[in-house]
Amino acid sequence: MKINIQPTLENTSLLLYPLGEEDFEELYLAASDPEIWKQHPNKERWQREVFRNFFEGAIKSKGAFKVVDKNTGEVIGSSRFYDYEEIKNSILIGYTFFKTAFWGKGVNRMVKALMLDYIFQFVTTVDFHIGAENIRSQVSIGRLGIKKISEQEVTYFGEQPKLNFVYRLSKADWLLNKMIVK
Repeated sequence: MKINIQPTLENTSLLLYPLGEEDFEELYLAASDPEIWKQHPNKERWQREVFRNFFEGAIKSKGAFKVVDKNTGEVIGSSRFYDYEEIKNSILIGYTFFKTAFWGKGVNRMVKALMLDYIFQFVTTVDFHIGAENIRSQVSIGRLGIKKISEQEVTYFGEQPKLNFVYRLSKADWLLNKMIVK
């Protein structure tokens, strides 16, 4: 089945737009704080040239989003779908970051909910790669009821392999979790 892994998604607070080449400067502005990257696999992504490589990988994935605050129009971060596997009926979500001013405000939960609600129309399983040192993201994904299933060396676009934890969510668990949260 052919699916669009780069639609426009929105809720009352956020817009997820397909990331385009023209978005580099705005997204780099959001990404240029070293604090964002302290726990990520590549702690140097706040540097312009290192981020350029990250951005190039995002564009080539054809599944990346810029996340925009609807109240201000400000680009506040990014996330993406990648590695869709038709045979396994699965996809990954990752490469997510947000400006520190938006940490602890439910932005990650809202972005993941938008992405999961959309993609579970097409797949039955979503995996997440989270850096082994990224405690903040591990806690955040756990709050969504998503469980760690394994560890894996992941080679990020143009970077050296890094240890990641793999988390998995089934469509059935997502729908059940949403019913409990309501």
